[in-house]
Amino acid sequence: MTLTCLCGAVCVTTARRPEFIHACNCDMCRKAGARWGYFDPAEVEVSGPTARYQRRDKAEAGAEVHFCPDCGSTMHFRLTAAAVAKHGDVMAGVNMGLADDADLAGIELRYPDGKAWSGEGAFGFYRKPEVIGADAP
Repeated sequence: MTLTCLCGAVCVTTARRPEFIHACNCDMCRKAGARWGYFDPAEVEVSGPTARYQRRDKAEAGAEVHFCPDCGSTMHFRLTAAAVAKHGDVMAGVNMGLADDADLAGIELRYPDGKAWSGEGAFGFYRKPEVIGADAP
């Protein structure tokens, strides 16, 4: 998949479609306007300049969000150095909100309750998952 920001200055290419997508309700994800698909970092290629943000409302940020410095589109995230030291460089997130729903048809959209998540263990969910495009005519 090839995804671009609104102005076209940043492009993210993935080797495949995500297995599922998270529409998390935590402050960072909600305010970034992101629906995350998860990939091995080797499966994601980014071209173009990005600005970065690490949340400051947690003692230790786990992700660094990258966005286009021109149009502000949230593009992807990478784990912070602290998270990599703890878990390894095991994940990159790509904002699937940049894709057309038609390109995501058949993928499950999940709703993790990041707002209530302690940062340890599995997520709870704040609503039932749905399959993108399942209600399309």
